[in-house]
Amino acid sequence: MSRGICPRVNSVGCFWILSLLTFAVKVIDVDTYSCYEVRTAFQQVGPLNRVPETPVTDADLLFCKHQGPSCCTRKMEESYQFAVKRETLHNIQAYTHEIKHVIAFHVDAFQDMFQSLLSFSQGHLSSLLEGSFPSLSQQALPHVNQLFSSLSLYLRGGNVSVEGEVHHFFNNLFPLAYTRLINPGVEGSIMVGSKMGDCLRMIRPDINPFGNHAVVMAQKLAGALGVGRQLGLALEEGLVVMNATEYARLSKECVKSLVKMMYCSHCRGLTLIKPCGGYCLNVMRGCLACVSELDQPWRRYTRLVEKLTHAMAEQHSLELAMLGVRGHVNDALLYTELHGPLITATVDKVCDLSTGEATHMHPTRPEVKASTLTLSSPFPSSPSSHPSLEELQGQLGHLKRYFLNTLDRYKSFFGMLPELLCEVANDESTCWSRDGVVKSYTGRVVGNGLYAQRNNPEVKVRNVECTVAEAKERLENFNTDTEEMFPELAEMDDWEELGSGKREEGSTTECDDEDGCQASGDGQDKHLPEPSSAGKPLGKHPEGDSPQENPYKPPLVKMIGGSSSASWTQCCSLALLFAGLCLQWILF
Repeated sequence: MSRGICPRVNSVGCFWILSLLTFAVKVIDVDTYSCYEVRTAFQQVGPLNRVPETPVTDADLLFCKHQGPSCCTRKMEESYQFAVKRETLHNIQAYTHEIKHVIAFHVDAFQDMFQSLLSFSQGHLSSLLEGSFPSLSQQALPHVNQLFSSLSLYLRGGNVSVEGEVHHFFNNLFPLAYTRLINPGVEGSIMVGSKMGDCLRMIRPDINPFGNHAVVMAQKLAGALGVGRQLGLALEEGLVVMNATEYARLSKECVKSLVKMMYCSHCRGLTLIKPCGGYCLNVMRGCLACVSELDQPWRRYTRLVEKLTHAMAEQHSLELAMLGVRGHVNDALLYTELHGPLITATVDKVCDLSTGEATHMHPTRPEVKASTLTLSSPFPSSPSSHPSLEELQGQLGHLKRYFLNTLDRYKSFFGMLPELLCEVANDESTCWSRDGVVKSYTGRVVGNGLYAQRNNPEVKVRNVECTVAEAKERLENFNTDTEEMFPELAEMDDWEELGSGKREEGSTTECDDEDGCQASGDGQDKHLPEPSSAGKPLGKHPEGDSPQENPYKPPLVKMIGGSSSASWTQCCSLALLFAGLCLQWILF
């Protein structure tokens, strides 16, 4: 018998060939009718009692229907729905958390720098008064404290008028200058606390005893500090947008498509296969259609933030405005001394010094108490503990460069988010599509945004209310308000043209082939970072540490418990192929 089948080989050789064929068929047959791999992968999804031991033929499935036996049940599909929502939102949060960390860090860093500059400027002004104008320094220091406390509050977003606070400071300084510098023989303690002091404070803007120095100081501080304040508010606005993105709602159609993409292959025992790249992009762009609507407002926002940073730090404008306070006050007091006789004559007429009573008694604010302001001031009066001016300027310049280079990485975040979530997809070999295993995805790959989804073959996107619509409207309003408040920003070049060496790509648009869409993010978009591990510096690893695998990767491909069986299947397939070739050679 064996010689009839194997005329060219001996009986021993034929026996081994037939044994090998029998063994391979048995192993493959056992593997085909077992749900062991599916049960192993399901451990991270739901209770194992929902997974059948062997494939069932009467499974009443909603999402993963296919001809033939299945390793899935309706209860498993329910678990898959919860799993895809949890995993997708977790992956989105991993990326937004990185951006939030960067923004929050720079909110604190810029505020610390602002406060250091204010403290430095206050120390210089206090030392000027103590050294050059000692007769009024003790009474003037509380007003200095109040001025810089108000400027500090303004930079932190408080409802403060910089020009109003500067003029209020000079209003309080004028009675001191009048009684201590122009007319030192007058009892200052009586004059400043009387109705005459109120009159001097009230008429100061009209008689202009400090020349134009008060006006110039107010304008320079308002301009420089206004840009710094708006930058701080802009960073806070970025945090609001990221928070809204983290809790974006996934529609029922989205969840259905995610289950098909991520888990329906398991129902056929294929726990290791990856989804096709174009298929994944269509699913993610359909799921994130509303979120992608933030792309254009976000790009506009990042450009404004860049320009605000340049306007604040360009030619050290912020530092010079703060440190110029000492010079403005010095020149203002010298002007008062120089024009003392004229000022005295004007005050005599307006405030009626001959009777000791003032003709105008409507002060705008009460006099500041020295004891309370001195104790509440957040800044030390002595500059001895401050860093040098060169150090502060160097720190601000370094902070600006680091911030702009970091921000540049996130300009296209909302347009690139679907691609980031599809990084584990596969386009190099056979992959999983909606209906099964294919060599490549042949469907049309659509672009980002709600309008492009009308042609999405994988996700039906209906006209539903977007959960991020409020955040989008708020961001657009903030962008418009900023442009109206600082029209000079429109004349500034973008950061790319100022030396970053990078060009912003347009947002991803609709295309007809998969490669074209995936290439749409090339350029600056490719260096968007992986989500960092908890406790690790963003984008860096400590010395001696090697980069770790990203724990937030979407679990499109699960390797749990599958390596052993997969290797057996591959071995048996190779053995079967080899045996077939041997039989073909023997028989023919």
